[in-house]
Amino acid sequence: MTNNNIVWHHAVITPSHREALNGHKGFVMWFTGLSGAGKSTLAHVVEERLYHVGCRTFVFDGDNVRHGLCSDLGFSAEDRSENIRRIGEMVKLFTEAGIIAMTAFISPYIKDRDWVRSLAGKDKFIEIYCDSSLAVCESRDTKGLYVKARKGEIAEFTGISSPYEPPVNPELHLKTDETSLEECVEIVIKYLSDRKFIANVKTLDNSP
Repeated sequence: MTNNNIVWHHAVITPSHREALNGHKGFVMWFTGLSGAGKSTLAHVVEERLYHVGCRTFVFDGDNVRHGLCSDLGFSAEDRSENIRRIGEMVKLFTEAGIIAMTAFISPYIKDRDWVRSLAGKDKFIEIYCDSSLAVCESRDTKGLYVKARKGEIAEFTGISSPYEPPVNPELHLKTDETSLEECVEIVIKYLSDRKFIANVKTLDNSP
């Protein structure tokens, strides 16, 4: 519903000004994949690496967001889409602030991920598919969610009783069940460097 009494206010300071101040572009790294595929782990390690070269970053973690911003949502198809819609609007604001927004959500539906891409802008959206077999994801399940889903104790669980639609043409396709965490991090960093999303890559190290 459109409210005709609401008018967009154009700020004097633009995203370009903020990017110049930060010394890097604002953009989205969208990590997607099954529960247990390594999305959150990879996102946070990449963030550490970027932090050590002075990049301003923020990781939106799926569980954390559902404690606050999306605490009123369940896991129906409609609620999952609304969850991603809210996150999409948030990451757009962060990129406009010149920040590198990193998300770790299952985000099972192609249409929702494509919507965020169109919202953020094609040149500011990097889809990273954390691809792991269901068996490996279940073996990594420290929270016991897959066990509960197999028993029918959790309804609409992605990969068991709810579908996951893999990306068709992601910017990065990482086989996280075959590739080490360290190697995945290097692949992401190299991609960002090669495409000039970040600079000063030669100073990156493995410092905690």
